[in-house]
Amino acid sequence: MPRRTRSTTSRKQQHVALTLNKNVSFKSKTTGLEQLEFVHNALPELNLSEVNTSTTFLDKTLAAPLMVSSMTGGYKDALKINRQIAEVCEEQRIAMGVGSQRQALEDKLYHRTFSVVREVAPSIPIVGNIGAAEVAKMTNADAPQRLVELIRADAFTVHLNPLQEFLQPEGSTDFRGVLKGIELLVRQLPVPVIVKEIGAGISAHVARRLLDVGVNYIDVAGAGGTSWAGIETLRRKDREFASKFWDWGIPTAAAIQEVAELKSSTTKFTLVASGGGGAKCIALGADLTASARPMLKALTEEGKSGLRNLIQSWMQELKGIMFLTGSASVADLQKAQLVRYT
Repeated sequence: MPRRTRSTTSRKQQHVALTLNKNVSFKSKTTGLEQLEFVHNALPELNLSEVNTSTTFLDKTLAAPLMVSSMTGGYKDALKINRQIAEVCEEQRIAMGVGSQRQALEDKLYHRTFSVVREVAPSIPIVGNIGAAEVAKMTNADAPQRLVELIRADAFTVHLNPLQEFLQPEGSTDFRGVLKGIELLVRQLPVPVIVKEIGAGISAHVARRLLDVGVNYIDVAGAGGTSWAGIETLRRKDREFASKFWDWGIPTAAAIQEVAELKSSTTKFTLVASGGGGAKCIALGADLTASARPMLKALTEEGKSGLRNLIQSWMQELKGIMFLTGSASVADLQKAQLVRYT
């Protein structure tokens, strides 16, 4: 096996292990969502049975605006993990993203850890991805096209992760040319390109630059949930230096509000909010919410039933919030009022 592949495979396995076994949440910074409360509607004027949590994402109907976002793939144990996540997502009719497919470009050994997802989830949106540093080097979309075909993806995500690459012992900090690479993928790939941060947030300024090159799907993935800076800190020898960046980033609530303000009659795009928050993210302007670490922990600790129960609990909570805010649809929930109570 090529040395680079072995390194990539080992790193992916370490990431999952640290995510499951260590406290890698932000230490002092929060998402900002906990400061917000829904305004209770004592006269909702609808029956609970009329509340419809379904939505459309990537031209497919979901039971709720939820995606289990990318984390796993590219090492032996990921086959079982990805299969089980995909099976539950298909059953519950929600979207799924696979982990970084960089390893799949280096070697075919673990291709099935990715392709198994589509085998067991034929009808839901499946999203592939690769890191921004890889995209910066591309002169054509041939490699991403192969990754799209590997999982028959409905969209392909580019991870903006400069903070992670900065702290990662094997990281690449060559980020000049990323925007040009993204524009190339938008033009050449047959599926939509999603641009996603991984926990440090996307500002309105960055979102505008992405929209200007044709990106129509943005995942702000703000700070306050899982800290990938924290994960990489635990992998380093000089942890004292790296820990200074553990809480770096734009809180999720602020990132959603900033980017959502760019939506208008002339600028339409799909806004995804990773990192938890659920209904509050939707009310702030997101079209879809995504989660990774809690889903992976539920699956690892309690099996498929644990993941299923977590998703169903989230859906039940969403339906309750929609009823108590008088929101018959997800579009109505996006207009629900949030306030800061003192």
